[in-house]
Amino acid sequence: MSILNIRGTKAIRVAYGEALAELGAERPDVVVLDADLAHATTTCVFGEKYPERFFNLGIAEQNMMGVAAGLAISGLTPVASTFSIFGAGRAFEQVRNSICYPHLNVTLALSHNGLTVGEDGGSHQSIEDISLMRSIPGMTVLVPCDAIEMRKALRAAIDHPGPVYIRVTRPPAPYFTEDDAPFTIGKANTLRPGADITIIATGLMVYQALLAAEQLVQEGIEAAVLNMHTIKPIDRDAIIEAAGKTGRLITVEDHSVIGGLGSAVAEVLAEGSPARLLRMGLQDCFGQSGTPDALLEHYGLTARHIAENARKLVGDKQ
Repeated sequence: MSILNIRGTKAIRVAYGEALAELGAERPDVVVLDADLAHATTTCVFGEKYPERFFNLGIAEQNMMGVAAGLAISGLTPVASTFSIFGAGRAFEQVRNSICYPHLNVTLALSHNGLTVGEDGGSHQSIEDISLMRSIPGMTVLVPCDAIEMRKALRAAIDHPGPVYIRVTRPPAPYFTEDDAPFTIGKANTLRPGADITIIATGLMVYQALLAAEQLVQEGIEAAVLNMHTIKPIDRDAIIEAAGKTGRLITVEDHSVIGGLGSAVAEVLAEGSPARLLRMGLQDCFGQSGTPDALLEHYGLTARHIAENARKLVGDKQ
């Protein structure tokens, strides 16, 4: 029997727009900025309700980051959105120098990232955004796994001192986490215990990891599943504990294995508790155009692929 309590399907970006509008009613200090993509990022929901606190900066992402910094210095709580390829990539210098260097309370909720952008293709599938944002001193990086966790991530971000990057994904996806499940920045959530291997996943890959664990248990393999919703600061204690219990770990991310979740976990293991590690993600390559499901299958990021790799690691006694 499945342990997944799937309650419906909703795009994380849609949940983001809804959560923004809710916060608008509660927090008059919250202002929202967008770069002429409000319907795609769904910040338009906030803009329709609070037009006096919504700013469309046009196709000028670098300028948007500077304006967000100015609003933060003025005592407001800005949330800025655009596609990840533009916000994390094109505007990297402004994020670094105008927002992070003075350690301002700005939330960057950037969408349309990873392979699950789908048909927009490799030019728009940002597969290095986590790496870029994680590299900036003082930046916190959150990657919610479903619509429910997205709402919690946004609330945690605007209350967190300093800059925060939230990775907001595009496609409809199952939501399965519990409303009362904790969301603490820097603390992973154990979604399933297991003694044979640990699967550490983030974002939309958490669902795939749980499906893989269900396949494995039918074969007598107990796989623990960690939802690593915070990439920075990474939960070192949870990783070291998992390494000690199972000795074998797999990381799964819709992102390059260079600089993302896999790199962050490898850094912890190298310094804290050496263990066998396999990193699943984009292997130093770009994506291409296709449906999200077809792309995840092509690049080996489905439950089937996770289960196959877990079997190999558990079967390898060295």
